[in-house]
Amino acid sequence: MKIKESLGSRVFDVFNTLLMLVLVVVMLYPLVYVFSASISNNALVASGEVLLWPKEITLIAYEQLVYNPDLWMSYWNTIRYTAMQVFLSLLVTSAMAYPLAKRWLPGRRIILLLAAFTLLFGGGMIPTFLVVQKLGMLDTLWAVILPSLVSTWYLFIMRTFFEGLPEELEDAATIDGCSSFQVLLRIVLPLSMPVMATIGLFTAVNQWNAFFDALIYLNDRDLYPLQIMLRNILIAGTNVQGEGDLSHLETLKYAMIMIATIPILCVYPFLQKYFVQGTMIGGIKG
Repeated sequence: MKIKESLGSRVFDVFNTLLMLVLVVVMLYPLVYVFSASISNNALVASGEVLLWPKEITLIAYEQLVYNPDLWMSYWNTIRYTAMQVFLSLLVTSAMAYPLAKRWLPGRRIILLLAAFTLLFGGGMIPTFLVVQKLGMLDTLWAVILPSLVSTWYLFIMRTFFEGLPEELEDAATIDGCSSFQVLLRIVLPLSMPVMATIGLFTAVNQWNAFFDALIYLNDRDLYPLQIMLRNILIAGTNVQGEGDLSHLETLKYAMIMIATIPILCVYPFLQKYFVQGTMIGGIKG
């Protein structure tokens, strides 16, 4: 039997559809514009004549970037920073969240309160810099990775997810002779792919777009990530080699934005099936 929709329901559906279409246009227009500007004539882009579609198509900006060794070095740095950050962050966060999900853990409430305290108060930029300096991590990849390795918010989401897993599965694994680490590795983590994928995606996006830590901790140009190179072009107004050639600066800016953005956008479709499930389960249970 088909249920007849009310007038209010139909009006809501129409309004909701129109709103979604507007949001799609608002989100897609910047991407289309940036791509069009990156392959258009530099003078037309600088004069504001390129509004949506490219004009006088040219790939000279991409040619300058592709043949520049700084781009590939910064790309490699960003990839390894992001990969190590995601792997270590998921490893450490899950190792901390799993015992905190157990009510029998001694001092559990105190640890949770101390962790929650860091959500409201941080050490500050200068004390953090001094800690990194005293540990001898300046001009190393660890200066970019370790200070932001564990997010308290992600820790609480993962802990809440672990609390919702059936305890019978862990009890059965323990009876079969598994240690706590084996239970985590063989039972809990395989069942936690939605929240792991979601937190991994958020961590990867944050690290891929990060530049401030590298800006204050790194002096060696060979360690600069992609975002530092992007910053130098967008803000400092210099080209990637620092030679002062500004003849294609406008299209160079947009081409660099496209090169820096596309890889991380391509990751999302592969994790989409876990994304909604991970955020919902980790956010509402507990």
